[in-house]
Amino acid sequence: MAVYTEVSDEDVRAFVAQYDLGDVVSCKGIAEGVENSNFLLVTGKGPFILTLYEKRVDPADLPFFLGLMDHLAARGLTCPQPVAGTDGVALRSLCGRPAVIVTFLKGMWPRRILAEHCAGLGEGLARLHLAGDGFDLTRRNALSVAGWRPLFEASRWRADEVKPGLADALAGELDFLEANWPQNLPAGIIHADLFPDNVFFSDGALSGLIDFYFACNDLFAYDVAICLNAWCFEADGAFNVTKARLLLASYDRVRPLSAAERDALPILARGSAIRFLLTRLYDWLNTPPGAMVKRKDPLEYLHKLRFHQQIRHIADYGLDRS
Repeated sequence: MAVYTEVSDEDVRAFVAQYDLGDVVSCKGIAEGVENSNFLLVTGKGPFILTLYEKRVDPADLPFFLGLMDHLAARGLTCPQPVAGTDGVALRSLCGRPAVIVTFLKGMWPRRILAEHCAGLGEGLARLHLAGDGFDLTRRNALSVAGWRPLFEASRWRADEVKPGLADALAGELDFLEANWPQNLPAGIIHADLFPDNVFFSDGALSGLIDFYFACNDLFAYDVAICLNAWCFEADGAFNVTKARLLLASYDRVRPLSAAERDALPILARGSAIRFLLTRLYDWLNTPPGAMVKRKDPLEYLHKLRFHQQIRHIADYGLDRS
C-alpha cells in the first residue's frame, strides 16, 4: 500500500456517488507498501479501502485479482471483497487510474512478530492454498525465475551504488537458480506477497489476509518460502528457527508438504530472497521523489539470501525431512 496518485475531495465524492455507500466522511492516504495508491475511505456505511492501481499493475490482471478475492471469500477465507457500484460494476476509473473499493477487515498486522503469529500464518497460508482450488482464471507469476533476469538487467549497471560487488553476486545467484529451479512440485493459487502487513490478527488469532495484487499460479512451497523470509528473521538479521518450525508445522498440519517440497525448500527460499532483493533494488533506484511511499532496503534480502545459501535441507528450518 502507498500513495502515488493524489485524489481531491471532489473526485472522491463523485466516485463514491456511484455506490450505495452513503456520504463520504473521510478519505486518508495509507503510506505502507510500494505498489498501488491506497486510501482508508470512511462513508456513512462504515470504513472501506479505496485502491488506485498504478503503472506496475497490468489492467488485464485486475479481473483475476478481484475474482480471486470473491472466490476465496466464498470458500471461507477472510479477505477483502470488491464492492460493486449501483450498476453492479466493481472495477471503475478514478484520476486516470483503474480503481476499486473493497471491504474493510478488522484487526491489526503485527508490528512485533511473535511465535504464535507464525503458527497462525502457517495455518492461514495452507487454507488459502486449499481455498484457491477451482478458481477458473489463471495468472502467470511474472516475478518467478523466468522474470528475474530481466528485472536484474534493469538495475544491473547501478547495483554497485547500493553495495560494491552486488551486481556480480546477483548475476552468479541467478545463474545457479536458473539451472536448479525445482520443477513438477504441487502448484496452484499463491499469494506471493504475504508479508506481516498483509496479515491481520485480532486477540492473538489470525483474522484476515489482504493485498492479493501479486497473487498468481505458482508452486505452493514457493509461497511458504516467501513467508519464511518475511516472518522468521529478527531485526538483527538472525534466523529464528522456533518461528520457522511453528510456521512450517502449522502449514503442514493443514496441507501436508510432500517429500519433494521439503527437499526443495532451501532453493525456493533462495529464490524468494532474490525476487524481493531485485524488486527492492529496482524501487530503491527508481522511486520518484516526493512519492508517499517508504522505500525498503534491498540489502536486507541479500543477508537472507546468504543465509539460505548455507542451508542444505528442511531440518535446518526446524521441520523433519520426512
